[in-house]
Amino acid sequence: MTTDGRLVRGDHTRRRILSRAMDIASLEGLEALSIGRLATELKVSKSGVFAHFGSKEELQLAVIRAAKAVFASRVVEPAFAEAPGRRRLEALCDGWLTYSERRVFPGGCFFFSVGAEFDARPGRVRDVLADARREWLALYAQTIRDAQQLGELDDSVNPAQLAFELDAFATAANSAALLLDDATAYARSRCAIRTRLAALKT
Repeated sequence: MTTDGRLVRGDHTRRRILSRAMDIASLEGLEALSIGRLATELKVSKSGVFAHFGSKEELQLAVIRAAKAVFASRVVEPAFAEAPGRRRLEALCDGWLTYSERRVFPGGCFFFSVGAEFDARPGRVRDVLADARREWLALYAQTIRDAQQLGELDDSVNPAQLAFELDAFATAANSAALLLDDATAYARSRCAIRTRLAALKT
């Protein structure tokens, strides 16, 4: 660290930029981000923002990485405090719903919002978003396999299929809560998840 604390200030500025950019992207999409807008809103120089990211695409990629870290801290890490198996699976499901319900990002699930923006647009941003989605579904599926190996879930169910279904229940709640202002959507999703898992209990 330099004696005048420039590295500390630079890190603080970068975190402020990413925090604001994640909020904007969750509401308006990644294309709504610009170096000029962030500089104006945060009252920093354009050159200062540019120095951290270099281009709009690099900014978008950095925002996705930052959102992944937030998601991990709010959803994945608390779930992994639970023992492997059914309890961890239930914690992942509930953690995702709570993350959306409590508006960790003002636009609900960050990845649901920006995924729709880039799902048919080839490029680096889409690739990174697709990788994040695959990682999440793979984590779900592995947690399901763990529960099966522990004898807590019927081993006849396909883990990838069940992961898809549980994820669909959660994203449907996120969408209904945002578009329809339906606060009951989260309770409906939790009910659907409980019913599905109860049917697979050994």
